[in-house]
Amino acid sequence: MDHLGFGKFHVPGGCIGGSFCLKAIEAAPHRVTAAVLQNPIGLHPEHLDYFPNSHAEWSREQRAARPELDEAALAAFGRNMWGGEFVFCVDRAFVRDCPVPALLLPGTDIPHPAATSAELAALLPAVEVVTDWRGPDDLGPQETRVVTFLKGHTPM
Repeated sequence: MDHLGFGKFHVPGGCIGGSFCLKAIEAAPHRVTAAVLQNPIGLHPEHLDYFPNSHAEWSREQRAARPELDEAALAAFGRNMWGGEFVFCVDRAFVRDCPVPALLLPGTDIPHPAATSAELAALLPAVEVVTDWRGPDDLGPQETRVVTFLKGHTPM
């Protein structure tokens, strides 16, 4: 954002992008003005091995295609990505004290657990939740809601 010349900005993210949004807020809370967390990724309470197992499978595929890749580096990458708990990039204490308003479009499957979204909705101090956002009939209202939210949090 420095390179692009933006002092303040919004952060939207889907899937792992939601975690990265929270990390950006942690890194620069005075610069991020609002966040949209769509289908946020998280540690599913009933499928704790989902991400480590998925990463191990991905690593095997990468090594098969590119044998020169370092196995230890791939494993370290996996630990860095999936070694945390909750939303991986930040902890619950940060989320509880998050200084930035967020719009949450909850997840519902194993990589985007409803439990993670429910916890985000409970912990984030300034959160709005959009529950109906997935179907084709929801696309227009979802877009309107996101744009309205972001405009409402854009500094003048």
